[in-house]
Amino acid sequence: MNQTKRKPTAIEAFTPIIIMLLLLVIGNGIYGLAPEILLIISSIFAGFIALRVGVRWDDMMVGIREKFDTAMPSILILISIGILIGSWMISGTIPMMIYYGMELINPRFIVLIAFIVTAIISAVTGTSWGSAGTIGVALMGVAMGLGASLPATAGAIVAGAYFGDKMSPLSDTTILSPTVAGSDLYEHIKHMLYTTIPAAVISIIIYLIVGFNLPAEDAPQSEIMNTMLSTLSEMFSWNILLLIPVIIVLYGAISKKPTLPTIIISSVFAGIIAKFYQGFTLEHIFTSAVSGFEVSMVNKAGFDSSEVIDEVTELVTQGGMHAMVDVMLIAFSAFIFAGIITKAGALEVIMDALLKITKRTGDLILSTVASTITMALVTGSSYLTIIVPGELFKDVYQKKKLHAKNLSRTLEDSGTVVVPLIPWSAAGVYMAGILGVPTLSYLPWAVLCYLGFVIAIILGYTGIGIAKADNKA
Repeated sequence: MNQTKRKPTAIEAFTPIIIMLLLLVIGNGIYGLAPEILLIISSIFAGFIALRVGVRWDDMMVGIREKFDTAMPSILILISIGILIGSWMISGTIPMMIYYGMELINPRFIVLIAFIVTAIISAVTGTSWGSAGTIGVALMGVAMGLGASLPATAGAIVAGAYFGDKMSPLSDTTILSPTVAGSDLYEHIKHMLYTTIPAAVISIIIYLIVGFNLPAEDAPQSEIMNTMLSTLSEMFSWNILLLIPVIIVLYGAISKKPTLPTIIISSVFAGIIAKFYQGFTLEHIFTSAVSGFEVSMVNKAGFDSSEVIDEVTELVTQGGMHAMVDVMLIAFSAFIFAGIITKAGALEVIMDALLKITKRTGDLILSTVASTITMALVTGSSYLTIIVPGELFKDVYQKKKLHAKNLSRTLEDSGTVVVPLIPWSAAGVYMAGILGVPTLSYLPWAVLCYLGFVIAIILGYTGIGIAKADNKA
């Protein structure tokens, strides 16, 4: 017997969200269970609620497919970014930018340089963990030799790493945020300048002040850093031609060309450089695009890959479509949950409740920030802090006639960069472990990581940098 569909009550609407949060807190936060399975279990509970209010299984499947259809263009971009990173790595494009970024290091202002260099490397690689775990570790060695503040240096490294991660079109979280919110990738990055640039400028001023209090004499570069530089030079040949793949992407972004073809064209050029200039085989180029680059692929006279230090290996072992699988699985699992509660009408009830307490744009931004930070505290997951609040608030922003890029920006300001400040999050544990400084010790110095959401709230209440739905700027 078919049941007539009805609007869920407030309890029915909020119960799936509460169950999901409890499962993630207990299952993932305490017992370390895979969040994908926990989200699937949450979807089962959501399905029971959907059946209770009269939604058929076929309708639930339609809701899930609608979420997948909406996200598919961005998922394809995510996969292509894996190809891009792998091809840029084997062509020497990323290694060259890393090499000259490290050459910029001046130990006189180690804290400031720690922020700038990790930001550059993270931006060109799209990974905060990779930049902090490689050049970040080397910079900590320089700071130790200088007698500089280790918490300040570690905080600057974390802030720089997440600045680059946040602003890089190669970053998984930077792709995920506009995917969930419904905005364009490059519009999203451009819109983040309103909050990220002021936060970065304030950070630089603070790090400059710290630098003036360091000893005036320069200290030599650390042995690890010198080894990294020499090893990269042995592995690759440097030439301005290596910047062609970067120029293609920049041109595509500035001229607003379609993202996916731009990325593929850039990857093809990178592959050509890898073949005819760096001397890699076609097999290695294809493998790098699919599985990621590996040091063992380098076959140059006198080069022994087994003698490469771990710091270099970790830095260049990146890219490939396979590297994006984890993000896609979490996203798909979350979209299943979102598709079911959307068809059940739960999101509409939640949206109505949110509209009652968010009279002004600033109230909405503040609510988004609070929800995202809460999700970060609860789950410690960069992906879930974006996906869950993004799905909850997307319709509210549309109802308020606000452009989706306001939501995607706020998700990054209060999610992506806040997670490494949480001691029990995976990012917090990782950063504290590799840098040798407790999370709460480097937290005050990771200025950009908490200034972003403060500025976002200020902009929300002043209206500065807030784009309307019909505003193309």
